[in-house]
Amino acid sequence: MLLSNGDGPSRMRAEAVSCQLPIAKDARIPARMPGEGEQYRFHFDMTECIGCQCCVVACNEQNGNPADIHWRRVGEIEGGSYPETWRSYLSMGCNHCLEPTCMEGCPVEAYTKDPATGLVLHSADACIGCQYCTWNCSYGVPQFNAERGVVGKCDMCHGRLAEGREPACVHACPEGAIEIEIVNIAQWREEYAQGANAPGMPSADDSLSTTRLTLPATLPRNTEKVNAYRVRPEDPHWPLIAMTVLTQLSVGALAAIWLSGLAYGANALRFPALLSLAVGMMALGASTLHLGRPIYAYRALKMWRRSWLSREVLLFSIFSGIACLYAGGLWIHVPGAAALGALTAMAGVSGIFASAQLYRVPARPAWNSFHTTAEFFLSALLLGPLFVHAMPGGGNAWTLRFFIVAIGSAVLLNLTWHILRLTQSSVFEMKSTGRLLCTTLAPLLLVRIGLLLVSGIVLPLVAQTWQVRVTALIFAVMAEVAGRYLFFVSVVPKNIAAAYLARQEAA
Repeated sequence: MLLSNGDGPSRMRAEAVSCQLPIAKDARIPARMPGEGEQYRFHFDMTECIGCQCCVVACNEQNGNPADIHWRRVGEIEGGSYPETWRSYLSMGCNHCLEPTCMEGCPVEAYTKDPATGLVLHSADACIGCQYCTWNCSYGVPQFNAERGVVGKCDMCHGRLAEGREPACVHACPEGAIEIEIVNIAQWREEYAQGANAPGMPSADDSLSTTRLTLPATLPRNTEKVNAYRVRPEDPHWPLIAMTVLTQLSVGALAAIWLSGLAYGANALRFPALLSLAVGMMALGASTLHLGRPIYAYRALKMWRRSWLSREVLLFSIFSGIACLYAGGLWIHVPGAAALGALTAMAGVSGIFASAQLYRVPARPAWNSFHTTAEFFLSALLLGPLFVHAMPGGGNAWTLRFFIVAIGSAVLLNLTWHILRLTQSSVFEMKSTGRLLCTTLAPLLLVRIGLLLVSGIVLPLVAQTWQVRVTALIFAVMAEVAGRYLFFVSVVPKNIAAAYLARQEAA
């Protein structure tokens, strides 16, 4: 059975057949190594936990983590209604998933799944501190250590296990609420398929966590984290704000220059092409500031076959190279400049698509929608033409101005539609993002809407002077920077407990 009835923690006593470990001194760890088709996993008994957080302290001491970083966390769980209320505790570390999303998204292969034990291990030496795994994990397990510039996470104290000793959290628990077990992978997959989205099982859209929970015999339907509704803004990631907005401006501008060159000749747009290329190069340089170890940024190209971050880096690198040839070709009147412009636009569009896919992860429900892709491409379509429109020689054609107005209207429509979907959603994380945008972050949201109205609709319709066109561009950039700031700070990630507790969503 998947769950026990709350009679206490199970005691796994496997025979030491073909042992590769010393006989365990405590029944809270197996007496043998996992065999073929098996791996280690955590078992947590909620009926035994008293919320003392000894496991948290022991984990930090064992791994030398600063006080604000916890590889194991204890959350309070409550449910019921007065006078029949219930409260307990849930201690969670890494779930050592069968299909770990942290490993799938890592651009430098810093994660490996140990073939002998099934543990998901992280290499600090390989890590560049991109933090992509912290977005990919639906349990919030990997955490960024700003002092070291790398991510870290629970590894089940595999060094201690190899010596036949308990992990620090298991050893420190005074109630025996945490154990290490050996799980049959095929059997667990079958149980997962039969019980996904049931209490004690991870949700069906996650990465097949192996952690087993023993819950109380009766669990109120409205069981949830005590602080589930205490959402707060996330980190804005300013280097990524600069990178995404400016790369999209650069792609949009170079694509607009190429199309304008086909229609009217590109000689007058040589300077705008060079300037937009400079903006794109500056944006790519700014992106390295987001890395904890920027000196190793080149490693991000390693996993381009699997990681969207690697693909983004690769595609924008190709875009930059072709754009250099295109901008240079405009200055020296190379006959094939138009073809280079087409290749530049194609590479840029591919890079923007990779950027959008980077954020469309199930662990961040508010990001994981077509609105993210639409927002990124609409930014390019708005900022690029406005950039060309504001440059000397950019022209003041009514067709260009009406195009800008149409895109500005589309940006506002996408924003409105997205907010309506968030606020009306039954998914807790999406609804919480909508609440943040409509309460704490509402002033900045209104500023963004106002800037979009002025820059994307009003000024293009009245733009008769160069000063007005430049003002429209500045306001549009400010609007998109505000929008990208809201994009990062308003997202509510899935938490480490939510995937295991069946609950009713708030109305």
